[in-house]
Amino acid sequence: MKNKLLKVVIILSFLMTTGIGAQMVKRLNDPSIVAQHKRMVFESWGDWRPYPKYLLGIQTNFAYATVWGMWAPKLNRDYKDGDDIRPLKPTGIQNQRYAQLLYEEEEAKKIKAASDTIYKRSVQDLAHWTSTTVDADPLWLLYYKRMLKPISEFPDHPQNYLDWKLKDQKTYETLNTIGTLKRLQEELDLIKDKYEMSRTMDMPRGKRFIMYHETLIKWRKFVLELRKHNNKTNFLLDYRNIFKNHSNTVLPNMVLDSDKQIVQNVMNHYKKKF
Repeated sequence: MKNKLLKVVIILSFLMTTGIGAQMVKRLNDPSIVAQHKRMVFESWGDWRPYPKYLLGIQTNFAYATVWGMWAPKLNRDYKDGDDIRPLKPTGIQNQRYAQLLYEEEEAKKIKAASDTIYKRSVQDLAHWTSTTVDADPLWLLYYKRMLKPISEFPDHPQNYLDWKLKDQKTYETLNTIGTLKRLQEELDLIKDKYEMSRTMDMPRGKRFIMYHETLIKWRKFVLELRKHNNKTNFLLDYRNIFKNHSNTVLPNMVLDSDKQIVQNVMNHYKKKF
């Protein structure tokens, strides 16, 4: 009971002391300080209190003379007669800093957006970097898969004219004898190796498609060259057969018979054709 009474007495004493102290505090309202506050914010550059007072052209306000007048420090006079240095004026330092802050915030947003774009692009590129995802690439599915399919279907080591896509076995033997097929096999090995590397190695997506394109160009040249050799060899073999058959029918009689007999044989040979 005594402790509770003591607490009540202490609280009442504290409240009474606080109320007395608050009544003793007076609000300070100095017009010069208020004018200084106005100058240093945004209202106006001026209101130089205390004001001057003159009597017969003589300065009679001692406060003005010691603060802004002839007896004032040079720093005060330079301040009064100097430029408008309000920090919150339209072109003040504070507004400049605020504008700079807004500009930096906008730049930060642009940098963040660019960083996010680079990150997303890097993630996308990484998805196409590894060889495990090459079959899912849209450009591969739309174009290169179809265009490069003949390379994978062509035998690695052709052994006959069917593997080489030639006309017949005689064409195959002729090209093999003169060494053409050996050179074509070397070119085929290079094309196959490049195609295999483009499909199995880890590399940037752009480089992979460059390898696809180079492989496709080499393959087209290879097919064109193989077709030329096939046609040329067929033509030579056909011409050789024609010449051989013609020699077997006409030349022996011309060589063994006399001139008279030769003329007679020629006449007999062509008499039914005219």
